[in-house]
Amino acid sequence: MGPVQIKQILQSTEIGQTVEVKAWVRTKRESKNAIFIALNDGSTIHNLQAVAEPGQLPDDTLRLITTGSCLRIEGTLVASQGSGQAVEVKIEHVQVYGTADPDEYPLQPKKHSLEFLREIAHLRPRTNTFSAILRVRHALAFAVHKYYNDNGFFYLHTPIITASDAEGAGEMFRVTTLDMNKPPRTEDGAIDYKEDFFGRETNLTVSGQLEGELGAMALSKIYTFGPTFRAENSNTTRHLAEFWMIEPEMAFFELKDNMDLAEDFVKSVISTALEQCADDLAFLQNRLAEEEKNKPQNERSMPLLEKLKFVVENPFERLTYTEAIDILVKSKPHKEKKFQYHVEWGIDLQSEHERYLVEKHFKKPVILTNYPRAIKAFYMKLDEDGKTVRAMDVLFPGIGEIIGGSQREENYDILLERVQEVGIEPESLWWYLETRKFGTAPHAGFGLGFERLVQFVTGMGNIRDVIPFPRFPKSAEF
Repeated sequence: MGPVQIKQILQSTEIGQTVEVKAWVRTKRESKNAIFIALNDGSTIHNLQAVAEPGQLPDDTLRLITTGSCLRIEGTLVASQGSGQAVEVKIEHVQVYGTADPDEYPLQPKKHSLEFLREIAHLRPRTNTFSAILRVRHALAFAVHKYYNDNGFFYLHTPIITASDAEGAGEMFRVTTLDMNKPPRTEDGAIDYKEDFFGRETNLTVSGQLEGELGAMALSKIYTFGPTFRAENSNTTRHLAEFWMIEPEMAFFELKDNMDLAEDFVKSVISTALEQCADDLAFLQNRLAEEEKNKPQNERSMPLLEKLKFVVENPFERLTYTEAIDILVKSKPHKEKKFQYHVEWGIDLQSEHERYLVEKHFKKPVILTNYPRAIKAFYMKLDEDGKTVRAMDVLFPGIGEIIGGSQREENYDILLERVQEVGIEPESLWWYLETRKFGTAPHAGFGLGFERLVQFVTGMGNIRDVIPFPRFPKSAEF
């Protein structure tokens, strides 16, 4: 299955064996006694050191061995004479696969800003920071699938192209094959989408939830994990135009079941990252500490590993939105007018409010429930008071909301009324409404933005740095 990877070589105890290494050069250092080449193939945060004697390599070959070049090295595995690694490779033969001109290759051995690295996203996976992030991202994605498979869920592939707006937000990317310079028109001058490929207006999906509910009404427990799109003109550190969503939907689940699942799920996948990505997370923790070393102590983040264990080891505090508002109104920051946003019943809580509840008041993750109906989506089940819905948001330290979900409204008449109330044409959701006519059942689900989870686990400050090729306003490179 291909060459032995550096991760395996570094763990080997078979001193004296012949090894073949195929990797990229991180650094080359020459001294009177030896030539040292640090190699990395992406399998681990750690480099493998290859050593040659002075004069052993032809000058023409040595000149081609620069940071970024790609080599094939044959040699003998020996005990390392230096610190930091147990083994190294004594070089016997070098083949240069690809060169990297030091005058042109942008990733030289020096500190690069994250902003600069976003401009060279085709190369940034070769840095320690981004290779670590991508390995953690992989481990989390694999853990998501394993968790749901092990718990009896079926993976449902919901459509990327849809004719519905699950959120009712209207901020969507349109999909069309029409010539928009000369689109066909109806008699009243509107664009005639009946001439389009699908015969109607379509868009890239903002959520797989509605279709996920249809699956749950037959398979009982499903989950989606796929790309979603929002055409929001947002340039914050928390938003992307293209991102991945994890959305489980469960028949016969009510609000408490939904909360139990959400808590168990995030604890499970974060535990997997702690177990499988220890070296990468240790590196990312040190990176974050170095980045924040000049900040005042009270403005620094919780150490990364401590923050992750904080989530895994603490039971999540559960309380209603109304109880949370009461706590916030009585809080010192509110009384001293230190919150940027005003607090009163009916507001959509801001990140500063959510973080206060998690980090200052309860000092543990929080699940808020029973939000005002006016600030939540039409599909959430109404409470008996008619003013609130059976929604739930999971709040984490440093980030605020990480999961949003609810028990879904299973009553046809109430759901139809809510659809009309928010201005959606019932005809456009006939298939969704029909599930409430034929064998309706209590059901619930939630959504977790995968990049938000990766951002939390890696400690990165900007969500654009946890997806290989970020899409945001005015940026669709690569």
